[in-house]
Amino acid sequence: MCGAPHIDDLGYLSYDARNADLLFQVVSRRYEPRSLVLTTNLAFRDWPSIFPNSACTTALIDRVIHHASVITIKGKIYRLREAKIDAEEQVTGKAAKPRGKGRTSR
Repeated sequence: MCGAPHIDDLGYLSYDARNADLLFQVVSRRYEPRSLVLTTNLAFRDWPSIFPNSACTTALIDRVIHHASVITIKGKIYRLREAKIDAEEQVTGKAAKPRGKGRTSR
């Protein structure tokens, strides 16, 4: 288990100035001494669209990527696939397809 905090779906919602400042403080405090895990579907070039201050956005990106291992995952969206399976099960009344490894029908 990883002891690093996880910030999931960064960019799902826009940040007002106060919340952007708080996120910046979290990232800044963990910047050199500790790890942090971020997930997002936005490229770094799109981050200014969710943060109100371009200077803060630039500093945030700088701290995030300085010692980072950036992993880009491309492929089909898991949640979309699950939603389609669930919809098919509701229509047919039976399990449509086996779910992924270790998954069972709901």
